[in-house]
Amino acid sequence: MLGGKNILLGITGGIAAYKTTFLVRLLIKAGANVKIVLTESASSFVSPLTLATLSKNPVLSSFVNEEGGATDWNNHVELGLWADLMIVAPATANTLSKMASGTCDNLLLACYLSAKCPVFFAPAMDLDMYKHPSSIASFKKLKSFGNIMILATSGELASGLHGEGRMAEPEDIVKFINGHLQKGLPLSGKKVLITAGPTYEAIDPVRFIGNHASGQMGYELANAAANLGAEVILVSGPSHFTVSHELITLRKVISAEEMYNEVHLHYEAIDVAICAAAVADYTPKTVATQKIKKKESEFSIELVKTKDILLSLGNQKKDQFLVGFALETENELENAKVKLKKKNLDAIVLNSLNDKGAGFGKPTNKITFIDKNSTITPFELKTKAEVAKDIFDEILKRYHA
Repeated sequence: MLGGKNILLGITGGIAAYKTTFLVRLLIKAGANVKIVLTESASSFVSPLTLATLSKNPVLSSFVNEEGGATDWNNHVELGLWADLMIVAPATANTLSKMASGTCDNLLLACYLSAKCPVFFAPAMDLDMYKHPSSIASFKKLKSFGNIMILATSGELASGLHGEGRMAEPEDIVKFINGHLQKGLPLSGKKVLITAGPTYEAIDPVRFIGNHASGQMGYELANAAANLGAEVILVSGPSHFTVSHELITLRKVISAEEMYNEVHLHYEAIDVAICAAAVADYTPKTVATQKIKKKESEFSIELVKTKDILLSLGNQKKDQFLVGFALETENELENAKVKLKKKNLDAIVLNSLNDKGAGFGKPTNKITFIDKNSTITPFELKTKAEVAKDIFDEILKRYHA
C-alpha cells in the first residue's frame, strides 16, 4: 500500500519521538519516500542526523535554513503538495491543540495547514492529559476536519503511570495506515488466487521434467491484485522471484500434484482466480528412488497425464471469476476460444510464442484478452508489470461482486 507513496512525517516534542526512527525505517522498507519535519523541541528527543540518515533526506525544522541566505527557505506549500499522506507522530497535546485551532507558529504546522492529502495523527501524552476534556475536544475537532486518528494504547507511561496515552507502536501505525488506504480500493475485501511459475516433475532424486517459465507474469499479477486491495494467495512453482507486499501470501510448491492440492485448498473462499502457471501436462508414471545411472544408449520414461487444474476449477466454479492463460504457437485465437469454453472460464489471456518479446523468460509480454462473450481485446507489447495492470483492468470491467 505504501510503495512509491510520498510521506511527510511530522515529529513533535514528546518522549515517544524516539520511536520514530523505527517508524521511518518501516516506511522506507515499505517502499515509501519519506521527508521529515521536526518541531524545535522534538530534536531534544531524537537526533535529526539519525532521521536524515534513515530517510535519505534532510530533516527540516525551521522556515529558513541557518546556513543559507535570505532566499534559502523551506517551502511549506511545496512540502504539503508533495505529500501523498502526512503523519504526525508523536502528536503532543500542544501540537494537537494548535492543529485544531489553526495556530501556525512553526514549520510543521504550516505544512499541516498546506497539506492537500490525508493526515494521520498518533497522540502521545500522559494518562490524565489524554483524557482531559481539552484533548478530547482536539481529537473530535481534528477528526471533523477529515484527519485520521491512530488511537493511543495502554501501557507504562513516561511519568511512571500505567494507562492510555502511549503512542501506537511503529508497526501498528504502518498497519493502521495500510488498512485505511486499502479501504475503497476496487478489490478491497476480496480474495484472489494466482498460480505462477513452472512445475517440476521428478524422474529421480536429481532429475526432473520442467519448462522455461520464470514465474514473473504470475508474480506481477499478484502485485497488481494486492495494489488493488485484494488479499492474494500466490501458489508458485520453482521461481527466483520473491514477494514483499503484505497482502500477498506465498505458497511454494514443486509438482503439478502439489499445485493442484494447494489451489483446491483455497479455491472455495476465492473471489477471483487466475491460473498463470505453466503446469506440466505429463509426469513420470514412476519415480526412481535412486539416481538413474547412464547405462543404455537409449532410455525411455513412461509418462501419465497430470490433473488439469484449470479444468477442475471450472467444473467446481460457483461465484468465482476464473481466468486462464493460453500459450499457443498456431491457430492461437481458435485454440484459446476452445480452451475458454471447455474449461468454463470467464476469460482467457492469450500469448503467442510467435510474437517477438512474448513468452517464457522475458521481461515483456504481448497478450490478447478474450472473455466468455467472445469479446477480444488485443494489447501491444508491454512490460509484464504493465500487462498485469491491463489484465486486472479488463477483469474489473467484467467482475461484479
